[in-house]
Amino acid sequence: MILVVGGAGYIGSHVCRALRDQGIAHVVFDNLEEGFKEALGPSELVVGDLRKAEDVVSVIKDVKPSLVMHFGAYISVGESVRQPAKYFLNNTSGVVNLLTAMAQNEVTSFVFSSTAAVYGEPEYVPIDEEHPKRPTSPYGESKYLVERMLPSFESAYGIRSVCLRYFNASGAQPDGTIGEAHRVEEHLIPLAIKAAAGQRGALKVFGTDYPTPDGTCIRDYIHVVDLANAHLLAVSHLLDNGSTRQFNLGSGTGFSVREVIETVSRVTGLTVPYEDSDRRPGDPAQLIASSKRIREELGWEPVFDNLERIVADAWNWHQAHPSGYA
Repeated sequence: MILVVGGAGYIGSHVCRALRDQGIAHVVFDNLEEGFKEALGPSELVVGDLRKAEDVVSVIKDVKPSLVMHFGAYISVGESVRQPAKYFLNNTSGVVNLLTAMAQNEVTSFVFSSTAAVYGEPEYVPIDEEHPKRPTSPYGESKYLVERMLPSFESAYGIRSVCLRYFNASGAQPDGTIGEAHRVEEHLIPLAIKAAAGQRGALKVFGTDYPTPDGTCIRDYIHVVDLANAHLLAVSHLLDNGSTRQFNLGSGTGFSVREVIETVSRVTGLTVPYEDSDRRPGDPAQLIASSKRIREELGWEPVFDNLERIVADAWNWHQAHPSGYA
């Protein structure tokens, strides 16, 4: 049995779908603050809060998982700057509650949803796992603190872990059943789709003078289904008594903001209204992943590895759910 913490969110719900498709028994633990029950289909849900130690202890004792997966973090970089306490309390202290309950109940396998934000300003691209870790936001720091804690929990309690550092998770289930729905949307592809569909005003392009071919930022986009499949490989690795590892998850290819806008226009057949704006503080010119390690060690190979397919699946989801899960 696997316990999926934060499984009602964007990435967690896609991982639950992958677990169901493989017939892997699991239970979701989520407070539904950012997640949606509708995204879970038939997956069992226990409502509780990671910040409440009694909730965490209760679900661990009841479920008796062989492995725990964690997706229960706040993810907004900008909000983390304005409200750092919120991020450290949930993203870091909440995981301490989780790891403590795991240790008390001899659960020794942990898959952690980490982030490329642990790297901060890149010194080189593509970024590999050995790149220096210098988070530039409380969000990135809250995740990196967990990564730094994990060796101590392994030494003391035998909890082995796989940390998966995402770059830009995007897209949706190809059948359009689940997709990206945030109560406050900050990600480029869904924002561009909403702008094209007339559901919001013009998209802002933050910075047009970067040292890139068209002057806009370049990012690495990975399809959420490929991301979910990587989690299943991490589960198998740990349940086969594999060692603690850290892996990047990205496509290894970068696309600029303007290229994303052009792709959304091409896929949807609609114009994306946008306006150029000043740079945002802390936005690096390029963030591109090296995923060589997970490819070589776990045999991960992305299937939906082109931007057009990512956008097409996101658009398919949006057409079926123009108001999200509402």
